[in-house]
Amino acid sequence: MKRSVIILASIVVLFLVGLTAYMMQGPMDDENAGIDEPVDEPDPEIDAEPERDVDPEPEEEPVEEVEPVLETVAEDLGQIWAIDFLPGTSNLLANENAGVMFLIDTETLEVDEIAGAPEVAAGGQGGLLDLEVSPDFDEDRLVYLTYSAANEAGETTTHLARAALDLEEQRINDLEVLYVAEPFLNSTSHYGSRVVVKGDYLYMTIGDRGDKNFENHVAQDTTNVLGTTIRLLLDGTIPEDNPFVDDADVLDEIYTYGHRNSQGMAIHPETGEIWQSEHGEQDGDEINIIYGGNNYGWPLATYGCTYGTGQDIGVLPEDRDDTINPVYYWECGSGGFPPAGMSFYDADGFTDWQGNLFVGGLASQYLAHFRVTDNGLEELDPLLADEGWRVRDVTVGQHDGAIYVAVEGGSTSIARIVPAPVE
Repeated sequence: MKRSVIILASIVVLFLVGLTAYMMQGPMDDENAGIDEPVDEPDPEIDAEPERDVDPEPEEEPVEEVEPVLETVAEDLGQIWAIDFLPGTSNLLANENAGVMFLIDTETLEVDEIAGAPEVAAGGQGGLLDLEVSPDFDEDRLVYLTYSAANEAGETTTHLARAALDLEEQRINDLEVLYVAEPFLNSTSHYGSRVVVKGDYLYMTIGDRGDKNFENHVAQDTTNVLGTTIRLLLDGTIPEDNPFVDDADVLDEIYTYGHRNSQGMAIHPETGEIWQSEHGEQDGDEINIIYGGNNYGWPLATYGCTYGTGQDIGVLPEDRDDTINPVYYWECGSGGFPPAGMSFYDADGFTDWQGNLFVGGLASQYLAHFRVTDNGLEELDPLLADEGWRVRDVTVGQHDGAIYVAVEGGSTSIARIVPAPVE
């Protein structure tokens, strides 16, 4: 009996010792499960992340430094009023005021006369005026022209026409008059006249013909088109969505009114906005952005004054809330600018000038250079200020990045500012 108790006691002791050792390992829950299990070390030959082909950072190509160099393109062609390139070529069309059209190869400098220009009334500020080559010239071969022409009584007004350009025969054919800016008047002043194509529309400026009745001025009389910008379809008909088509007091073709004499017009290459340059009375010259359906103030609101006396005309534009203010102006007493043709720079030659605006100056005799800012325009250093030229028109050569100008004064008729590498 005593021996059995001793054996039983020994078994109990062994059991308690084993149980104590087991419990010292801790509970087997999710937090500790497997913590003592060996972890497989990665095999560098098998488990290593494969190497990836990483393209090196592209090196920025250095921008070639250039400087503007002046070159003569054509001489002794008369008074060139407008120039425009045939799309995708080095060929430049030019309108000479007396009624002659030229085609100039700007690479060879060969000049050819284009036959078939319309008969014009050349005198005062009239004659063969603006030209716009169709953006679809490769398909339609069309060019648009503005000019002054007379009726049987010898009175004149601004005309808009289009014609087909035959390069082989060196002539324009099938001239079609699209619009006549009535009334005809016994005046040779302020015809406008610029034309641009934007999409399906034609925009044309028409001057106020020199009207001096500031109390009851034609530019504020919307029953005529003097002192306006008009908008037409490409065939000369009036668009149904023009801003005043439902207003019985305004002619349907009018897009904006209250202009004096806009001799420059260009489309901003990024925004699509239409910009215009406009002559003031004495000083008061303006650059405007054109918003359809609006009054641009002349002569109710202007920064200009009367010739000779310096007296105010109307009020300052900021003092009226029913007219559109210019984005840039030359106030009375500043000496003015008289702006003509204008163009935005959108070529590759002058990198620092991308998007800048260039405006020809007449009495000021220089090419104005502006940077477009959030607040309007910032005028930069002028170009051609030492040449003694009136700058009538300006355009950009996409093929060579040069800025082309039609100038008056001396023997040069067309010049260009070329981006030449700095040596």
